[in-house]
Amino acid sequence: MAAEAHIAIAAEKIGQIGPLPITNTLLMSWITMSVLIAVSYIATHKMTLVPGGFQNIVETIFEFFADLVDSTVGDAKKASQFFAVVATFFFLILTSNYLGLLPGVGTIGFQNHDEFVPLLRSANSDFNTTFALAVTSLVLTHYLAIKNLGIRQYLGRFFSFSPIFLFVGLLELVSEFTKLFSLSFRLFGNIFAGETVLTTIGGLFAFVAPVPFLGLELVVGFVQALVFAILTLAFMQLLSTSHTAEEH
Repeated sequence: MAAEAHIAIAAEKIGQIGPLPITNTLLMSWITMSVLIAVSYIATHKMTLVPGGFQNIVETIFEFFADLVDSTVGDAKKASQFFAVVATFFFLILTSNYLGLLPGVGTIGFQNHDEFVPLLRSANSDFNTTFALAVTSLVLTHYLAIKNLGIRQYLGRFFSFSPIFLFVGLLELVSEFTKLFSLSFRLFGNIFAGETVLTTIGGLFAFVAPVPFLGLELVVGFVQALVFAILTLAFMQLLSTSHTAEEH
């Protein structure tokens, strides 16, 4: 069933599995993961020493990210740790953003009383999704910091017997929590705003007019995925660098 313009901040419930409510953004998240798993399988199940075709494309993209992380971090050991996280965030967010632009997403669904419920909706237009990504980013950042610095040096970044350094450390600790909202609101705000614009324009003009906005959202989807990944990389690098290294 097609729908008129539909704008809602909260994700809509489309079903339930036991005690778990299934929303349209959660369903889109599962589809996104399925697409990435399928692409990974296709690219790797018949790998050759001399890549060709799809394997070559995938390896070229991953080499770009590997070079980016290595040039930013400057330490082969840490770069190998950060790469998997950064690349995963980028491809997960990018795929999710682009799947949300497909025809039918947000416009095909069912009527629930007087309210239209779209079957699918861009996963990152749900703040719960972007906040979960931000929490995952922060947890992995601190885990890798402890792994690279050791628990004593890691805690030394935030706590000290010196009142001045303790105050600075506590401010830095508070700033770590603000990263949650910085990462999550930036991604959610941009994707939800884009969804709102496309839905509104699509409701007014069915053809031609939405095309420029769709092109803009393709750029925004890529940029927001890259920004999230690069910020995560920057946070990891800063927190995993010892004070001694920073001074030099």
